[in-house]
Amino acid sequence: MSDPIADLVIRIKNAQASKKEQVTVPYSKFKEAIVKIMKENGFVTKYHKKKDSQKERYDLIIDFTEKKVAHFKRLSTPGQRLYIKSSNIPRPLRGFGLVIVSTSKGVLSGYDARKKRLGGELICEVW
Repeated sequence: MSDPIADLVIRIKNAQASKKEQVTVPYSKFKEAIVKIMKENGFVTKYHKKKDSQKERYDLIIDFTEKKVAHFKRLSTPGQRLYIKSSNIPRPLRGFGLVIVSTSKGVLSGYDARKKRLGGELICEVW
């Protein structure tokens, strides 16, 4: 798999399109940080890490809210990275949407990155 974050985005979009209440993705700290920000903003009810007994790896189990994710798009890809200053971080839907940014202080929402005056790589946008 060349882009695990795009895989996370597609799995969440497909699960919501088929009206699933939960989705399982392979675990990584970066994916957990993205899902944590989505939980803080009300797009995810809960998530937890679970060890897969058949395979020697962990899975991330994500439960959704009734609030459907209408738009979930990967902005920065392995072929084209998008870096941005803190003053130019976009505000999707005039502040009602969410942008996730990878900064030097970790993965933050666009709002928190602007507040802390940190720029970085645009990961995805959600609304």
